[in-house]
Amino acid sequence: MNEVKATPRRPVETGVPDPFPYMHPVMVKNYGNWDWHDRLRPGVLHHVSKSGDEIWTVRAGTQRQMDVFTIRKLCDIGDNFADGFVRFTTRSNIEFMLDDVARVQPLIDKLTEEGFPVGGTGNSVSMISHTQGWLHCDIPGTDASGVVKSLMDSLHKEFITEEMPNRVRITTSCCQINCGGQGDIAINVQYTKPPVINHDLVANVCERPAVVARCPVAAIRPAMVNGKATLEVDEKKCICCGACYPPCPPMQINSDESTKLAIWVGGKHSNARSKPTFHKLVVANLPNNPPRWPEVEEVVMKILYAYKDDARHFERVGEWIDRIGWPRFFEMIDNPFTRHHIDDFRGGRESLNQSTHIHF
Repeated sequence: MNEVKATPRRPVETGVPDPFPYMHPVMVKNYGNWDWHDRLRPGVLHHVSKSGDEIWTVRAGTQRQMDVFTIRKLCDIGDNFADGFVRFTTRSNIEFMLDDVARVQPLIDKLTEEGFPVGGTGNSVSMISHTQGWLHCDIPGTDASGVVKSLMDSLHKEFITEEMPNRVRITTSCCQINCGGQGDIAINVQYTKPPVINHDLVANVCERPAVVARCPVAAIRPAMVNGKATLEVDEKKCICCGACYPPCPPMQINSDESTKLAIWVGGKHSNARSKPTFHKLVVANLPNNPPRWPEVEEVVMKILYAYKDDARHFERVGEWIDRIGWPRFFEMIDNPFTRHHIDDFRGGRESLNQSTHIHF
């Protein structure tokens, strides 16, 4: 008899890939049937299903931008210790799934030996989510992965332990668009000046209508300079976002004077205990000072350890600040409060104050 060939699944061009072909068999079998879970130690999750099946997940920190040799090393560890079942989290942690608790410690030992710290679960500082920087993005003012490296070198202990009042999510973004998302602590580039235009190159390099259309505040318009077709910027309208630079590199937005870093706090995506919140500005105009960004690290450490010492159990950073008040927060981190910290934008009151919480 001829075997009937299964019709291949049609490709889906949007959304995430189908996860089931890559799941551990225990996870597929018990999908939607989990009963309870706990953490055996930082970096190790233990899930038990209603059928009694168990699975252990070991989480290790990795860099987001990896070379092929590191990827092969992680794959070899997965093949040898976890039957090849691995996945990456949104924060670039790698997780290994195992169905035998006896294999957990040998896997942890191997990961530690190879330089991959095990942790990032529970009340810890997880790996810092960040944008791709110069490797991938067309608009960066700095390399976010470098900032992440310098910070995580100092926060290694907080990754492998669970000693924070609650989980701490730190983000970094290479520009003001903030692809890193909302975070308990966020480090974002801020552009402080409009772009500097090289009029000699615009006509040969830029598609001017596309650049005009790219500006979110209609601050760019066509112009003629020295008989050459170029562009000009209305600096009263310009918000220094840098969106014009990718389609037109002669509109240079980056420089030592115009590219700075800013620290924001209190952002949260989840609805647990309180509604999602946008983070708020704390420190601006920090120097973009690679390769270690010491000024940024100093501010982040002040905020993080003030939170660790003063927050109550299960308070996120934003919830802690709401309880003690912003004046007290600025005192604790020894940072001046200025008029630039006042949020006086009224137009977004209805659109920004949203939540899935139900109030009776």
